[in-house]
Amino acid sequence: MTIRVIIVDDQAMVRAGFAALLAAQSDIDVVGEAPDGRKGIEVSRTAHPDVVLMDVRMPEMDGLAAARELLSPPVGVVHRPKVLMLTTFDVDDYVYEALRAGASGFLLKNAPPADLISAVRIVAAGDALLAPSVTRRLIADFARRGPATPSGGAALRLNGLTPRETEVLELIARGLSNQEIAARLVVAEQTVKTHIGKVLAKLGLRDRAQAVIFAYESGLVTPGEA
Repeated sequence: MTIRVIIVDDQAMVRAGFAALLAAQSDIDVVGEAPDGRKGIEVSRTAHPDVVLMDVRMPEMDGLAAARELLSPPVGVVHRPKVLMLTTFDVDDYVYEALRAGASGFLLKNAPPADLISAVRIVAAGDALLAPSVTRRLIADFARRGPATPSGGAALRLNGLTPRETEVLELIARGLSNQEIAARLVVAEQTVKTHIGKVLAKLGLRDRAQAVIFAYESGLVTPGEA
């Protein structure tokens, strides 16, 4: 199946470069582009892409505001694409808030071309582009913000997990990869993937990125714990 992509960036040369690179792939079809978030929403609502490459900082409407509208659409709008944030910065508040809003991850704009192609495929498949190294930087960010005050609703959602699923969620939030989790629990990597799928489904989360954020904001994991 062909992956439909739109590119939202205020730099025309960036849009053209990304479009040429992605369109050269047999499984990717660039179906639109836009110079700012507001126009990006319009194009997305018309073209119905699978993945939106969204620049973080743009005039008129920035990528964060646009991502929020795409991922929490108004009543009557059914299409909800995956959003992959593009940024010139490694981790910043904009990206953190985008992940909270439901973005599937982020990619540095100076990443190698192969990384961009891979990122589109990963996000289109329903996975989060949140490498363990990025997870660890998010953990450092949570540590700076201080301990969370969990809500009753979050506690109830956690109670729906089995002990093993809770353990897997904790390890994801610690920044471990699937392979590392499998080694820690002495199980097959496919078993870890099955547990993660159940955790996401039970908690109503879209991907690994939201799982990390939920684990910290629910109080399940506290920065600085061993």
